[in-house]
Amino acid sequence: MALFAVQAASTSQSSSSSPAVLQQSPLPSRRAAAAAVKKMPQRKKAAAVVRAVAAPPPAPPVPGPPKPAGERCRLPVSQTMSRLKAQGKTAFIPYITAGDPDLATTAEALRLLDACGADVIELGVPFSDPYADGPVIQASMARARTTGGGATPDGVLAMLREVTPELSCPVVLFSYFNPIVRWGLPGFAAAVKDAGAHGLIVPDLPYADTCALRSEAIKNDLELVLLTTPATPEERMKEITEASEGFVYLVSVNGVTGSRADVNTRVESLIQEVKQVTDKPVAVGFGISKPEHVKQIAEWGADGVIIGSAMVKQLGEATSPKEGLKRLKEYARSMKNALQ
Repeated sequence: MALFAVQAASTSQSSSSSPAVLQQSPLPSRRAAAAAVKKMPQRKKAAAVVRAVAAPPPAPPVPGPPKPAGERCRLPVSQTMSRLKAQGKTAFIPYITAGDPDLATTAEALRLLDACGADVIELGVPFSDPYADGPVIQASMARARTTGGGATPDGVLAMLREVTPELSCPVVLFSYFNPIVRWGLPGFAAAVKDAGAHGLIVPDLPYADTCALRSEAIKNDLELVLLTTPATPEERMKEITEASEGFVYLVSVNGVTGSRADVNTRVESLIQEVKQVTDKPVAVGFGISKPEHVKQIAEWGADGVIIGSAMVKQLGEATSPKEGLKRLKEYARSMKNALQ
């Protein structure tokens, strides 16, 4: 089955494959999708996908008491990115894996990253086969699934619901498609909204299921961020950028996530190519690990910079959660300062 964003990539560090691209007709606009939702509140395709799963979906987390909002109002991802773009600023978008080393530390890390000036935070849901990710995030997800009782999707969302009222920046949930299918598309989207997240990134989202997931996202005020890559043909890139919400995720390299010594020099032209077909903010990810990388990508015109594996290492390589949070704080500040 063709994948909308990322093809199956080798889990070894040496092997990689480029993300796939759209292979059919363009996706409907948000307005058209919203109209379709009103006519068909339960999409047949989404229901078929859910029925195909033998195991019953886990129950959503029990809502807890509401907490007071943070000092600053959390805007949707698209408004956050557009506001920064209008101000001539580049968004700082860190990624961490939920549950590594445990969910309590993840909650503290989210608060810390927010305090360090994160404009948007990506939070990864642990999965057994994270084939779009390189060794660092693969190891992080494995730790999250096996330590501290194991970080399950419902556990991650329960933790997130307690933390998001304290944050001033929006959170985008990064999840592979299998956990979403097991939960059920409508139930998952509703649970993500209840947890306080503002967006979704699904790197292995099949094209056939994209419209169904977008419809559920729209009903729950979630923005589905889509990916384009150096291998994406121009016409397909136009379809992706038109359908993507929040921002357009520009993958800097063909392959899996992971730190690189240098930024792919083609990124400069790729940013301009994307900007020629859309006025939506463009954020660059994969392989960014140094302050000089961040500065370079900002100078090339990116509206956001996504740091994943290098951020995850700060927690994963520490001897204790306390040390990991200290390392994360120092590293996050250095990357944020590079954008000042």
